[in-house]
Order: sequence, then C-alpha cells, then structure tokens
Amino acid sequence: MTKTAANNIKNFSLMTVGCVLYAVALSCFLDPNRLVPGGISGIAVMINHTVSQIDTGIVIIILNIPLLIAGLVKFGKGFLFSTVYSTLLSSGLVSLLNRFAADYLPITDDVLLAALAGGALLALGLGLVLRGGGTTGGSDIITKFLRLKYKHVKTGTVFLIVDSVVIAASAIVFRDIRVALYAALSLVISTRVLDLVLYGTDGAKLVYIISDCSDDIAERLLRQLDLGVTYLDGEGAYTGKNKKVLMCAAHKQTFPKIREIVTEVDDMAFMIVSSAQEIFGEGFKNYRATDL
Repeated sequence: MTKTAANNIKNFSLMTVGCVLYAVALSCFLDPNRLVPGGISGIAVMINHTVSQIDTGIVIIILNIPLLIAGLVKFGKGFLFSTVYSTLLSSGLVSLLNRFAADYLPITDDVLLAALAGGALLALGLGLVLRGGGTTGGSDIITKFLRLKYKHVKTGTVFLIVDSVVIAASAIVFRDIRVALYAALSLVISTRVLDLVLYGTDGAKLVYIISDCSDDIAERLLRQLDLGVTYLDGEGAYTGKNKKVLMCAAHKQTFPKIREIVTEVDDMAFMIVSSAQEIFGEGFKNYRATDL
C-alpha cells in the first residue's frame, strides 16, 4: 500500500468516526432537549422544533447547499469531496437515529448533562472530521473562509463567535432563556474540547537557562534527553561577565526532567520558562502541515 493510499484511508477513517460522534451528540443529547449547537445544525434544530417537526438531518443538508457551492468555488474539488462526504454522512446518521432510535431519545432528560455530554461529543466528532481534512458543512465552511484572512485565530474561537449568534437567536425562537443558557454552556465546552483535539494541550515549553555550568547542562540535555540546545551570547549588566545562555524547546512532559538536570548541575542557575503555542521543525510541527 502506498503512503498516499494509507493517508487517504486514515483521513476517511477519522472523518467517519467523527461523523458518528457528531450525529450521536446532536440526535441523542442536543436536539431532543432543544439545545442549539450553533451554526447550520443549530438553525436546523430550531426549524425542527418550530415548523411541524421537519427532520433535522434533511434541513441540515438543504441549508448547506449554498455553502457547499461557495466552498467548491473557493477551495476546489478536493474540499468539496471530503466535505460532501462528511456532511451527507453526519446528516444521514442524524436522520437515521431520529427515525429508528426515537423511542430511546433523548438519552437523558437532564438538560445540564445533555449540554455537557452533547457539547463534548460534538466537538470531538468535529475535531476528528477537521483532522481528516473534511468539514460537516455549515459554520465549518464559514470558519474556513474566515481563517483565510485571520490565520492567527484558533478554529474553536471562530466557532464560538459565529455560533453565539445562533444560540442568542434560540432564546428568542424558543422563548426560553434557560435553554439558551444551557446551549451556551454546551458551546463553551465544545470550544475548549475542539481546541484540545486540534491543537492539544499547552504543547511545548521554551526554556532559557543562565548558569556558570552551561556546558555541563547542555551536555546532559543533549545526551539524556536528546534535546536540541542553542547557545546565545549573554553579558551580565552588573558584572560585565560574558555567559552562555542556553535556549531549548521541549514537549511539556519533558520539562520536569529538564528542571531536574539543571538543579542537579547548578542549583543557583537562573531559568526562564514560557509556554510555546506552536513550534515548527524536527520533533515538532511540520511546516507543510495544513492549518486547522
């Protein structure tokens, strides 16, 4: 099997699992409790509960048609294929669950539990779909358009802004501020989980070490942790003494060991530690990786 084929299988597997989780979140937790997830799905939920029980999955597909056309024009056929696959699969699964599992839905009548579980599952599913190179349509496409111009903004943050408008509208449509507040809670959970799925936790640490034993510390970091270490030229403003300042980037889980080595070699060393949001290069993120 070629690398390209294996990569395609991986991506479609991610999208498929993501669509299943997305549909379960919407059909089993959010939709039956009138919790609007935001975006096109949120509008579909409102229509489902106000216009003679029209199936939510069908409404999602209909509302996505103009966005899919816009996406095709802007992002090309590759985008369209994966997005149509994800959109049709997730919407179809929503319709199937609503039809054949209606007697068991919702899984819980506790609106708080539904908001928490539904929001987390929805974001997990959406994150897997995005990692697979697709979208579930709706605000996903809108978000892709916005990130063309505002690349520094995280995907979860864009969703939070776009979807907040729909949730605010649900308070008016359902005339129930309580349900809208629970939906807002679900959105906050979704935003956090989505960022975790796409970007991970605070992924790396940037460490500066100022010590009279810089060579010994660097040697142990290189040998024991296989870290890349860079020497920076420094000069003490008070003493006028030249010093080698060590700079290294490391994954978060590696930092405790760095601290241990520095303390063992020189417990008087001055160490500055900061969080690194993204690091590109060997051992970290690939420059050619697609921004999510």
